[in-house]
Amino acid sequence: MARKLNGIELTRYDDLFKTDAERETDHQERVQIVPAEQVFPYARQPYSVDRPSADLVRLMDSIERTGIAEPLIVRPREGGYEIISGHRRDYCAKVVGLDTRPVIVRNYSDEDADILVVDYNINRENLLPSEKAKAYKLKLDAMRRTAGRPAKNSGQLGQNFQGRASVDILAEQAEESRKQIQRYIRLT
Repeated sequence: MARKLNGIELTRYDDLFKTDAERETDHQERVQIVPAEQVFPYARQPYSVDRPSADLVRLMDSIERTGIAEPLIVRPREGGYEIISGHRRDYCAKVVGLDTRPVIVRNYSDEDADILVVDYNINRENLLPSEKAKAYKLKLDAMRRTAGRPAKNSGQLGQNFQGRASVDILAEQAEESRKQIQRYIRLT
């Protein structure tokens, strides 16, 4: 759009004649098609994506027939992009041999990414208790880091007001009881 030259910002000739609507469109998110080798799974992904299930078979069949209908949500990382939402779609696309992925790139902090990875998948059917446990712990730790509290105290749930407040918020968001959240987190 614009180029800087010794501290002076120069506008491209074409940009001078754009309408405000066209300038706004330039700043909106777009679906991009990227090579599969530039898309990586989220490092702290708490869910298993390759466990056989009827849902996974249907998803794989759909992707084989029509490709990936809904773009993956990713964030930039060194050497490519890290998946925030769409791990199962990416897995199925790898299995059927697709060499590109439709993605929407968003910039998320580690804490936001942890919370979103959990939120996008926590209501999925057939989650194992161990997956829920990892997901709840990941989200609780991210919530505590966001609030400025240490994440290491998650083993002492309920022993201070701050920890209790985080667990209560997580329980409300997950539509589970506080005690059930604590039980899941103890599994980790």
